[in-house]
Amino acid sequence: MQIVNMLNFGPLQYMDVDHVQRFIHGEVAAQRMPDSLIVWESQDTYTAGRRTNDADIPDTSIPVIRMDRGGSVTYHGPGQLVVYPVVKVRPPKDVVTFVRNTELAIMDAMKEFGLQTYQVEGRSGVWILQPGQKDRKLCAIGIKFADDATMHGLALNVTTNLDLFMKVIPCGLQDAGVASLESLGITTTLADVASVLLPHLAAAYQPLLLRPTQELTTANSEEILATIRNNSAPKFINDVTGTMWEPKGSRPQA
Repeated sequence: MQIVNMLNFGPLQYMDVDHVQRFIHGEVAAQRMPDSLIVWESQDTYTAGRRTNDADIPDTSIPVIRMDRGGSVTYHGPGQLVVYPVVKVRPPKDVVTFVRNTELAIMDAMKEFGLQTYQVEGRSGVWILQPGQKDRKLCAIGIKFADDATMHGLALNVTTNLDLFMKVIPCGLQDAGVASLESLGITTTLADVASVLLPHLAAAYQPLLLRPTQELTTANSEEILATIRNNSAPKFINDVTGTMWEPKGSRPQA
């Protein structure tokens, strides 16, 4: 398994990294590239999943991008560690097990920071549960399978500006809040969290992989970016993926 570490580039445009993900996904699905963990930080962006309604969209100058994932609208931005596991899974594919393994890996990593986190029945992600307070999501998870390989992944709030979550109902959960490591009194960096988290994720995925391996290497991110620049833009499953959100009433009827 290889790490594609893009943190050194600073906050990146969401769709630029989505193109990287889709290129790597095609290579992994065809078994031309090792299973990969893409690690990066986003510029301010809201993404709208398939269950998003017009009422969910915030009044904001921040881009709102339609994506081919489940769920509603959520925020990505500086201070948030995003990891896309792009791996070829063995049959039968099981998205629930993959998400649960991801949650457990994150929870084990958080213990190394002295933080107890939880799973919540019926809800994906990793949570902070404290008496007298709303459940707060520390890490959002959204996984998609295509061609027996995974896409999208997790977003862990490290030093994220949580006020920008308040402009939306994160992941459509009206009775829950959000948390970051910083808001919980933990001072750290995205790079430090990544160095702890990635080995836990790699180990958690091994039983699910078509090509399991204990080796964890670092890919040349610059070389991968150069390869992508020399290839055409990725094909999306539908023609609205990657486009800016428009109110449904403003789009021509098919």
